[in-house]
Amino acid sequence: MSKKIKRIGVMTSGGDSPGMNAAIRAITRACAYYHTECIGFYQGFQGMIDDKCCELNARSVRNIINRGGTILQSARSKEFLSKEGREKAAKVLKKHEIDIMILIGGDGTFRGGLVLSNEHNIPVIGVPGTIDNDIYGTQYTIGYDTALNTVVNAIDKIRDTASSHNRLFFVEVMGRDAGFIALNSGIGAGAEEILIPEENLGLDRLLNSLERSRRSGKTSSIVVVSEGDKIGKNVFELAEYVKENLPYYDAKVTVLGHIQRGGSPTCFDRVLASRLCVKAVELALDGKKNLMVGMENNRIESCDLASALEDKPVINKELLRISDILST
Repeated sequence: MSKKIKRIGVMTSGGDSPGMNAAIRAITRACAYYHTECIGFYQGFQGMIDDKCCELNARSVRNIINRGGTILQSARSKEFLSKEGREKAAKVLKKHEIDIMILIGGDGTFRGGLVLSNEHNIPVIGVPGTIDNDIYGTQYTIGYDTALNTVVNAIDKIRDTASSHNRLFFVEVMGRDAGFIALNSGIGAGAEEILIPEENLGLDRLLNSLERSRRSGKTSSIVVVSEGDKIGKNVFELAEYVKENLPYYDAKVTVLGHIQRGGSPTCFDRVLASRLCVKAVELALDGKKNLMVGMENNRIESCDLASALEDKPVINKELLRISDILST
């Protein structure tokens, strides 16, 4: 029989994503429902090392479900990368009698949690929170839907200017290693071309596509570029290359940057965070450990955390085919 879980810790780590506050709220209120104490750690693993924490209750998380960012803040910790840093973190958790940690973040957060668990026997449960949607074992991560809507809204505005001035706009979106934001927002916003790290389409294809668009009568175009795309050193050099080879295009660059991380989470992200985090608390109370919760086919499931880190989700080839057809 597993020991009774009396105190659950929670933290957010890595890049913030809309819906993290909804996740913190769900964990806290699920703990209150099951008469379990909840301790929040500030600034990720660094706050754990520095003993920055507070007790959370149902009232302390009121009115945060609609807020972007994270009330527990986030940080990247170089100190935690060392064995000595992790020893400090473990001592703090034992001092506060934390039975299990629920970690909200991406693969870096999960890797850190697994190392801590293996070295110091501290159980963890992972909740995927990242706008990139690049975590294996879940169809959607917390914050992805909000980021998509932010990008589509921005591209819609950029298209107004592109159409008014007969311009070609390169719009860079986040996704250093994954093209989910670029591919889906590009289709949703009607982009003429979408460049993602998973598919090296090459410069010749890009030039041919833009030339074909011009000949078909298009007077303006949008190219959505994932920041990890491999066909150019960066989006600015890509735009310069096109201007040199297709001088009739007035090419401009817009880098959306961190606006994709901010803003009030969509209803989808709020509900997803709530469902994932109630499940995380229930798994913890059942004595489960080193798992990640995720959503597959609209069902909340769990998988081994180490297994989730071994693989990466695969880009939807059908969406690439659809993008090609619709950009004609």
